Amino acid sequence: MKTTVIAILFFTSFSACSQNSDYNVNSYQTEGTKAPNTHYIGEAWLNAIIHDDKELGYNITKATFKANSTLDWHTHSTPQVLIIVDGEAYYQERGKEPLILKEGDVIKCEKNTEHWHSSTKHSDVTYLALYGNGEPTIWTEVLTQEYYEQIAKKFQND
Repeated sequence: MKTTVIAILFFTSFSACSQNSDYNVNSYQTEGTKAPNTHYIGEAWLNAIIHDDKELGYNITKATFKANSTLDWHTHSTPQVLIIVDGEAYYQERGKEPLILKEGDVIKCEKNTEHWHSSTKHSDVTYLALYGNGEPTIWTEVLTQEYYEQIAKKFQND
């Protein structure tokens, strides 16, 4: 009888400490789904970690671009923060020189600022993008393969 009581107490306390299935737990480690080739060339995966949460008022998306992938010029109606978690990225705002972002770098792009960002020629990149629940992204201009190659050459010679 004593053994039975101890076993009941053990399993009751164990189940009280286990994960509660009422929580909605996501993982940023999931690669996500392959993005359709609409506004980029190459391979990209998107994982919408937090999306359209009205109470929070912002989104968090994990994006992974394979090396030598391009993303078109675009704007957002809210500021966007990119946190590079792995690899290297090209980043450029209209009228400014392009730069390379590396693991650990964080950059803020102001709202309505035309820009592009993607992997470098020889490195995949994974980043977290934080942005508001504003209007959808506005795609402004195709980033040509020729322009991307010019940027890659510029950094190859630096």
